[in-house]
Amino acid sequence: MVVALTTNHTHFFREGHHFDHLRETTLPWLQRQADQKPVRIWSAGCSSGEEVYSIAMCLRGPDRTSAAWLDRADVKLLATDLSPIVVETARRGIYPATAVQPIPAPYRSSWLRQEGGDFAVADEIRAMVTARVLNLFEPWPMRQKYDVIFCRNVMIYFDDTAKAELEARFVDLLVPGGYLYIGHSERLIGAAASRMKPAGHTIYVKEAR
Repeated sequence: MVVALTTNHTHFFREGHHFDHLRETTLPWLQRQADQKPVRIWSAGCSSGEEVYSIAMCLRGPDRTSAAWLDRADVKLLATDLSPIVVETARRGIYPATAVQPIPAPYRSSWLRQEGGDFAVADEIRAMVTARVLNLFEPWPMRQKYDVIFCRNVMIYFDDTAKAELEARFVDLLVPGGYLYIGHSERLIGAAASRMKPAGHTIYVKEAR
């Protein structure tokens, strides 16, 4: 029933200010993190994968010569959603021509290849991503901390009690200094709000304590 009620509406580089921040602020920090430890990023409520592949393209950069730091780093992205159908779409990484139009041209030419009338995400991008079915309100199997979590336009379906619980769990899973990106109409409430600092519109950074 929950799967049927959710819209799974998404597109590449949605809410562009988040990806501007990711490129300009979070990416340099991630590069420093990668010199010391594995880097982990989670797209929670990933829908059909456009969000997680947008993140991966930002990490790779607008051309194939700009991702040298990834060759020596351990960087992995997790994409999860409640719906097995959209998770399978994310795994495949193949999208119609209309879906890839929002991708900035340099990223589109570097990281997509045409397959008939569709476009497939490049192998280098897909190799960074693991897509899994996950209910956010069931136990999470992840044991490591995450540097970045995107959970956008998912919590609009929940009441305040559920939102506060979920946001607190996200904060627990972030490393100190890690970033949380939420949807344009969402906000932090409860314990999470006291543990995070605003870093931009609907962008928060976990305070180091």
